Amino acid sequence: MKVRDLQPKQGNVDITLSIVDKREPREFNKFGKTGRVCSCVGEDDTGKVFVTLWNEQVDKVEKGKVVKFENAYVNEYKGDMQLTTGKFGTIEVIETEGTQNKSQNKSQVDEEFID
Repeated sequence: MKVRDLQPKQGNVDITLSIVDKREPREFNKFGKTGRVCSCVGEDDTGKVFVTLWNEQVDKVEKGKVVKFENAYVNEYKGDMQLTTGKFGTIEVIETEGTQNKSQNKSQVDEEFID
């Protein structure tokens, strides 16, 4: 699947993305449990999408890595689509951008996309 094919409320998404931006993680407390969440931007050759990382995923995924998402789903928040694994999805860091032979090896993301 490609970014251009993503739709809000879509589940069972298998997609491979290059992580082009990663925000600082933040801690949260919900129902008496603490955790961490972090927003990223992933892209493929068809576009960009926000990615939400939870808990141990925050340390696993870094800017410049290529990540394979399996059984992920798409949320919508403030009009933007967000990809997340939720409880049943998985992520696998498979390589860095340089080894993927990408022609669009970007170091910065358009400010209007991430703000």
